[in-house]
Amino acid sequence: MKVRRSLAIATPLVAMAAGVPAYTYLGTDNVHNAAPSAAAAPSLGDFALKKGSDRAAPLKAMNKALKKSSVTALLNASGQRKLGSGCGGKAGVPAKSLVYCFNKEDSTTKKWVPQGVTSSSDATADEAWGANKPMMVVWYADKAIRLTFVNPAKKTYRHVLLTYPKLKGKSANYTDIDLHAGGVAWFGNYVYVADTVHGLRVFDVTKIFDLGKSKNGTTKKKGLVGLHGKTYYGHGYRYVMPQVGSWQHKNGDAPLTKCKGSGPPRTSWVSVDRTARQQPKLITGEYCATASPKGRVATWPMKVGTGLVSSGGVAKADWAAPLPDKKIQGGVRSHDFWWFTHNVDTAGGAKRGQLLVTSWNAQKKGWGGVQRRTISYGPEDLSCFRGQRRVWTVAEHAGKRALWGTLEEPCNTN
Repeated sequence: MKVRRSLAIATPLVAMAAGVPAYTYLGTDNVHNAAPSAAAAPSLGDFALKKGSDRAAPLKAMNKALKKSSVTALLNASGQRKLGSGCGGKAGVPAKSLVYCFNKEDSTTKKWVPQGVTSSSDATADEAWGANKPMMVVWYADKAIRLTFVNPAKKTYRHVLLTYPKLKGKSANYTDIDLHAGGVAWFGNYVYVADTVHGLRVFDVTKIFDLGKSKNGTTKKKGLVGLHGKTYYGHGYRYVMPQVGSWQHKNGDAPLTKCKGSGPPRTSWVSVDRTARQQPKLITGEYCATASPKGRVATWPMKVGTGLVSSGGVAKADWAAPLPDKKIQGGVRSHDFWWFTHNVDTAGGAKRGQLLVTSWNAQKKGWGGVQRRTISYGPEDLSCFRGQRRVWTVAEHAGKRALWGTLEEPCNTN
């Protein structure tokens, strides 16, 4: 359905940090400005993650058994899938957006559902990974997850199976990961995947294994994964990427479905804030279906080279707040501006989602006015690609699926 759009001039956001300007944006007919009702501040004590079990032994065995691949080699290898065009209309993507379309199989499958988006802009200060500026999309299926490496320059992409490494006797082995994987964030060599109940799963882009080039690997037999006989399988995928670590709630598991508003938070989505001249932060957020509690968002200090900052094996958030609305599917911050994706459901089914734009008022300890814009169906995790000045998300619904980025001035390299 073609949706009429107009140029909307935003009511200036209240900039809580000195030098943060208001900005204009291309909006829809539905632009609303309202301050959310106040909610109790979360306890920072609820936001503590301890380092998970060491996977060194199975990873060492995988290094011996299989041939590794770099990200650059993966992006340039034969057998890439092609990005297409024309999916933005069905997905309800806003005008002026940059849109990438998966092929017909990936655009229509209900087996695999895309959730999280990240890019080399999150990974490095200069936004480049070698000669490329790739993006990533994480998908979940029934008891499996995969990571898609997107090469915008060549308009190609490739799926990589994410696995859990283990030993089979003294031999390397790996299994599928049963996880919703609601968000993904790339920082340095590490890729953080949201684990709703436990916290974060960690992967490493220097530990990608090429079954197609390994003597004892194969891309045949899609029903098999791991070591069978003397051969390594990956559901037909050429590449597998094992989990290298995890960060788990120090104070016990979070609830799987119903939010509590206190205690360990559900890790529904994750992103990176690389605002210049400040320490990078990992952002985690909680999807809650009810208006009370609406969910919580937190920031975690990051360090180049090592990732999540910790002491004694424990990482602690340095800021947390209640979210401005329920059903928040993703969020990202840049220069003290925040963007959140919001699901809009009705008795007749899902409507197009909303992008919420706001800022945090540190003095009043609450959100400023929240501007709401109608965006695509099923918007998910968010990521700021600074050099493009675009905030990216993925529309998850089969038949209405798209990877797209909207121009947002505060998302920049300044």
